Amino acid sequence: MNKNFRHKIVVGFIMFYTFYSIAQNNFSLANGVKKQTISFKLLNNLIVFPIEVNGKKLNFILDSGVGKTILFNISNRDSLQLNNVKKIQLKGLGSEDPIDAVLSKGNIFRFKNISSKSQNLYLIFDDSFDLSSKLGITVHGIIGYEILKDFVVKINYGAKKMTFYNSELYTHKTCRKCETFDLEFYKNKPFIEVGVKLDSLSNKITSVKLLIDSGGSDAMWLFEKSHPNIEVPKKYFIDFLGEGLSGSIYGKRSIIKGIVLGKFELKYPTVSFPDSVSIKHARQFKDRNGSLGANILKRFVVVFDYKKNKITLKRTSSFKDPFRYNMSGIELVYNGKLLIKEINYITYRLSSNVGTAKQDEIIKESNYKYTFKPSYKIHMLRNNSPAQRVGILPGDIVIKINGKYTYDLKLEEIVEKFYQKQHKKITLVIERNGKNYEYIFFLENLLK
Repeated sequence: MNKNFRHKIVVGFIMFYTFYSIAQNNFSLANGVKKQTISFKLLNNLIVFPIEVNGKKLNFILDSGVGKTILFNISNRDSLQLNNVKKIQLKGLGSEDPIDAVLSKGNIFRFKNISSKSQNLYLIFDDSFDLSSKLGITVHGIIGYEILKDFVVKINYGAKKMTFYNSELYTHKTCRKCETFDLEFYKNKPFIEVGVKLDSLSNKITSVKLLIDSGGSDAMWLFEKSHPNIEVPKKYFIDFLGEGLSGSIYGKRSIIKGIVLGKFELKYPTVSFPDSVSIKHARQFKDRNGSLGANILKRFVVVFDYKKNKITLKRTSSFKDPFRYNMSGIELVYNGKLLIKEINYITYRLSSNVGTAKQDEIIKESNYKYTFKPSYKIHMLRNNSPAQRVGILPGDIVIKINGKYTYDLKLEEIVEKFYQKQHKKITLVIERNGKNYEYIFFLENLLK
């Protein structure tokens, strides 16, 4: 973040008086309101929804895997007021050094009938931590424990709705499609014990303790050597796994025979084994064996009840959907706006009288209009992937995919095409140094 940007953040130093109660650090429903339902966007398996922070509307990812509320990607236009600030450093997933941040106290959060008058947040200045370009919409922050701890929260991934219930009034209902698990908390992060079938030739179940990570788009991460039975399967490939606060995360991607959640069993889930440097900070909790991510959570209606240390999973129609991964090797990101020239058709009716008869004539005219539309580029390529082998390069701008202009598609609509069945033909028209090139490749499943 440059100095001019920092000066443009309006920083207010507020004196807090002793009559402020501890409860003001919590979120609560407005008087008389028993529950609040909100809609969210589901992007790359991640929940994105708006919250007002000190009167400014910002987009947050709901991430059960974080214990602190974090802001990033705050632009010059945002003019966000932050209260009671001090400089600190944060360390998270990734292989890089700790990053500079600001701790701000006493901030007002609000969405619909839910609010908090005094919340802490952490603002990071590292411009390289940019989830917005990878999701196709502007994302300003991550929130988890601070909002989940104060309610019973039901997440319906299929309907793309979350309901926040007054935990004192909520009654858990029994259902045959549900399974309830105990939660263990470490540094405000929830952990669950589940079973995994690691050997493709055996039904042996290994018990593992996983972080419930709604902010991780993968199905599951396992940490090598964190349990005597956890070893990387023979078939795997090296892949980019995501971005952490401290840098990019790489590891081995593979599949295992199954994951057992009580009476539910998910067969052949994808699993990632992050490299040991990236997860050094995460391994501080010695009992942890990995993470349970959103590609598994989205197959259920999920009910978090932090006050009772419980989570309930209700299977949905997507429970048996096959697990897929990006078989193109392309990491695609948003690349700003393009000014597109389009034909605009205007149709109108022209009436005239011929003698005593009235005649109508349909007139169709055209002109041109200019519209700003999204552009997408290739951020990185997996080594020896189908896309890399045909000559596609990082930095190439994707103009068309399978005959369709990408500016008429959302980022997730394009990326979804890379998750289809193997041998699926992909045709890309890319722009490089002002010239267009066409490439054809076929999706390749490296794990069969």
